[in-house]
Amino acid sequence: MTENNLPPTDENKIAIEPPVTTPAEPTSPALSGKLLKQLIVIGSTLLLAVIGLIFIFIKQNAASQPAAPPRVTYNNMMLTSPAFKHNDYLPAKFTCDGTDTNPPLVFGGVPKETVSLVLVVDDPDSPSGEFTHWLIWNIDPKATGIEENSVPAGAMQGHTDFGVNKYGGPCPHQGVHRYRFALYALNTALDLPASTDKKILLSAIQNYILAETKLIGVYSR
Repeated sequence: MTENNLPPTDENKIAIEPPVTTPAEPTSPALSGKLLKQLIVIGSTLLLAVIGLIFIFIKQNAASQPAAPPRVTYNNMMLTSPAFKHNDYLPAKFTCDGTDTNPPLVFGGVPKETVSLVLVVDDPDSPSGEFTHWLIWNIDPKATGIEENSVPAGAMQGHTDFGVNKYGGPCPHQGVHRYRFALYALNTALDLPASTDKKILLSAIQNYILAETKLIGVYSR
């Protein structure tokens, strides 16, 4: 056996030491809290900056929109009747106790800018609430009134609380009731179906009224 083939001894063995690993230092709770606070501050700052930019954009965009022109109103329009005076009794002829036809009406002071007229007749003293007796729209602004027992040419009649599309005269069950004849001058014409009731009609005209006036008659049974 040669020297090279001698069995290894403790003296000629090479000592191999295991690699030394340095344990990771634990993260300090104080450091984590500080980092979290910094992130919150940065996030809040960015959020405020975005909100500020949005506000500036909205403000500039609103400023670029032209303001709607003010609606001019007129107060000298008049509605009268040769059949009764304001706050006076309606003749029985124009009620359910008579021929149940509409009374004659006269218009005055209609603004020259008027495109169409609207007439609403109702009873605010009805036990069931405001009761609609007559609805007419798209009345010619050049009309000087409405004749007895007639409807202006080209005008539309709406749905009353009698369930019909025509004039229904005063017919209170008891007591004295007021009957309001309200005339509206509009700066537009209306495209409404015959099924239109008072609520829909008044909603449709609210942004187009140039002038309005009322004539009130009373009736009792």
